[in-house]
Amino acid sequence: MATAAHAHEHDHGHPPAAHKSSRVDSRLLGMYLFIASETMLFGSFFSIYFFDRVVVGGEGGWPPEGFELPVYLAFVNTIILVTSSFSMHWALQSIKRNNRSGLIAGLTLTFLLGLTFLLIQAREYTRIGFKPSDNAFASTFFGLTGLHGLHVFIGLNLLMYALIRSLRGHYGPKTEDHLGVELPGIYWHFVDVMWIVVYTTVYVI
Repeated sequence: MATAAHAHEHDHGHPPAAHKSSRVDSRLLGMYLFIASETMLFGSFFSIYFFDRVVVGGEGGWPPEGFELPVYLAFVNTIILVTSSFSMHWALQSIKRNNRSGLIAGLTLTFLLGLTFLLIQAREYTRIGFKPSDNAFASTFFGLTGLHGLHVFIGLNLLMYALIRSLRGHYGPKTEDHLGVELPGIYWHFVDVMWIVVYTTVYVI
């Protein structure tokens, strides 16, 4: 009886274990929700861009006369970033097959491609010939591409962390053992998709 009473008191002293109503890992769910919020953030920037293009740009053309964008360089950057998505996928599939060398090679290649993208974009900024304060087009251009560049920078930090851990022997083929690779991978694919939208909207249309 004393044991039962003690157990009863113990139950009242601690909250019951949470009931898992979903099979989705809480960390994966958190990443999906974060990406959803980031999508809305990009959506607000795109709304401003199209508002300026339609209302401010009017019949004067877009971009305005005298403003030229390095479309070819942006296309090269697009190829680089899309390629990095494939290398990220290779890294994740490698650790799922317990192929550590493939994991390390895939993460390293993804990081280098992402870094190349960011350096090319920084170089583009120094040679583009206008600054954010010039007009509405310039401010929305730097706003959208700069927002994406910030996300690439964050993604590179996540990739570096995953790469360091992989070099130290972390991660494994089980789902719970490679979430540290899968989560940065999901984020990186999101960054890639958003760049395709940014590139199409700003440089092509």
